[in-house]
Order: sequence, then C-alpha cells, then structure tokens
Amino acid sequence: MNLALFDLDHTLLPIDSDYEWGQFLVRIGAVDAAEFARRNDEFFAQYQAGTLDPVEYLEFSLGTLASFPQERLKAMQEQYMAEVVLPAIRPSARALLQKHIDAGDLVAIVTATNHFVTAPIAKALGVEHLIAAMPEVDADGKLTGKLLGTPTQGAGKVTHTKAWLAKMDKKLEDFGTVHFYSDSHNDLPLMSIVSHPVATNPNAALKTHATAQGWPLIDLFND
Repeated sequence: MNLALFDLDHTLLPIDSDYEWGQFLVRIGAVDAAEFARRNDEFFAQYQAGTLDPVEYLEFSLGTLASFPQERLKAMQEQYMAEVVLPAIRPSARALLQKHIDAGDLVAIVTATNHFVTAPIAKALGVEHLIAAMPEVDADGKLTGKLLGTPTQGAGKVTHTKAWLAKMDKKLEDFGTVHFYSDSHNDLPLMSIVSHPVATNPNAALKTHATAQGWPLIDLFND
C-alpha cells in the first residue's frame, strides 16, 4: 500500500480556511469586528512571515469558539461551509485526491488548522483521515478554548503523522511510496522525510527549495 498526505490550506483549497473562518465570524457579526479582524490579520501576517506562535494563535481561535453554545457553533459551521468552503473547492483538487483514492492509497489531510474548522472540509473532500490541531473539550463535549496536546504545524506534522500511523501499527517506511503535497515551506520537516514530496501551488520559499531539490511542482488553481 502507498500513502498520500495532503496539506489543506492553499494546497487542496485556494483559501486559508482558518483565516476565512475568522473573516466569516466578523461578517456575520458573531465577534467584535474591529478587534477580531485586527488580531486575525496580525496572526496571519506572522504566519506568512514564519514567526507565528502556533499555540497562541490556536488558543485565540479556540477561545473564540468556546464562547458560543454548541448549537450556535454547529449552525455557523454549516453556514461557513455553504458560503465559503464549498464554492472554493476546485475540480482539480478533487481529481488529485480521487486519483490516490482510486489507486487504493491510504489518504490523509495533515493541517495546522484546528479540527473544528477542518473536519467538515475533510468530509466534503471525501477524505476519511484528518490530522489537525485538536481542541480540548470538557465532560459535556463543550470546547474549553484550550489546545489538546501539541500543534500540528511544522515539525509537529511529523510527530502527529507518525503517532497516527503508530495507532495502525505502521511507520512511514512500511509504505511503497509516501506522497506529501504542500504549498508552504513551513511543511519542509514532513516534506523532507517522505519519498515523494510535491510542491503544490508553492509559495516563493518552497518553490525555490523544491526547484533546488528537483521536487515536482504542480499548480491546482491555475485556471
């Protein structure tokens, strides 16, 4: 069996689902627009610059979620999917996923974005396995606003992917080929240890690195 791993934001989606979720909350009036937009833009700039503290950002994001009742969260999640995510999914991304699914590969999305935002997206893309930042929940299943465990970003993607495989009594080395598709240099730790890294809609830093390494480059959104 082969393994195919995919980053999500700007890889399978032409948007950043985490950032767009924040923008959505502002747009529907669920949060204080000026303050939330300022913090969201600040974190996004740090992410692009490679200076983001992932725990600080995730707990800002999860803290916002924790302030809503579960019924309201579910309704907002459904509205966000319908208005923002589903219209953004491109046939080219679906086709790439389907190619690996049809080949019988084990397919997973490995994303730094939290599980609340990304679980419905993975489902919409037809991907069963999702490795994402996990929110802590209390005994009643309500989000506490805290991160459970460590972030799934950078080297954290390596740690979490290996832990996910270990639950199935598998290691990366057990697969004939391991693809990992990503747009970002932030994912170089995982890209560097798989057999088939693919720079997908790459940012400038990843494009330079991938070209130097002779890695394939693809663009799913060049239409």
